[in-house]
Amino acid sequence: MTTLVFGHKSPDTDSTGSPILWSWYMNTVQGGDAEAVLLGEPNTEAAWMLQRWDLPKPRIISDVEDGQACVVVDTNNPAELPANINGADVQAIIDHHKLVGGLETKGPIDITIRPLACTATIMYDLMGDDVAKMPEAIKGAALTCILSDTLEFRSPTTTDRDREVVAALAADLGVNVADYAGEMFAAKSDVSAFSDAELIRMDSKEYEVDGVKFRVSVLETTAPEIPLDRKASIMETYATVQEEDGVDQVLLFVVDILKEEATLLVPNDVVKGVAEKSFGAVVEGDSVVLPGIMSRKKQIIPNLKV
Repeated sequence: MTTLVFGHKSPDTDSTGSPILWSWYMNTVQGGDAEAVLLGEPNTEAAWMLQRWDLPKPRIISDVEDGQACVVVDTNNPAELPANINGADVQAIIDHHKLVGGLETKGPIDITIRPLACTATIMYDLMGDDVAKMPEAIKGAALTCILSDTLEFRSPTTTDRDREVVAALAADLGVNVADYAGEMFAAKSDVSAFSDAELIRMDSKEYEVDGVKFRVSVLETTAPEIPLDRKASIMETYATVQEEDGVDQVLLFVVDILKEEATLLVPNDVVKGVAEKSFGAVVEGDSVVLPGIMSRKKQIIPNLKV
């Protein structure tokens, strides 16, 4: 049986690239039978990565069958995985997020969760000397994943190891990191073609805090004026998203990569309270700027209070 390798729903660059990396490793080095798949359309930056390195877009799946062999990467949260994930045969997890719980497996499995900024960095280390066998496209995908998750080292999740792996990959590829990251972020920032609901769900995760279910969405961009010019219509769409997704509130953070700050849209008193209690912000109007806030994983989720 072919082993499916996939990341989380609403796949970003890491959840698009890392399944490609690990399926390559399983097939080429370990001699297995693996296929990288996605749980949705990749975001604009991930789509750019596939085109830049001439990588075929992985097949998109909606669920997994009972007994389907799979490797889960870049998440361990059942809410971000196929509905039947506990019916599948999960054989390994490779991740860099906190352990959430709720996954059930058919037997003992390999689990690697490390406090690094990117799943691709963990995979690079797990491959050891076999990284030398990576073709250029696979190295390019790994480089893109790490630069994306670290926001070119601006994110507080960045570690020295992430920097070291980027330096090694960039040297092998003959890539100027600053120039390459600029191209990536330009692709990520081009969101004009997306509907308001698509923007809200593009890079989004569900979290519950004190009984309140949140959809916590992040838009990382070098052109924050594009989504912020649409903030009124985006906030009008919150009600639809909440109803369709079964959440109580939407939190949308527009992260300005260059200024290293986030703007949180504030549609109601509940979100206003979240901004004030979680980040010590003073809210006036329908948005608030949060200086230094860059990372959902390290700065937003751990601080959420209602």
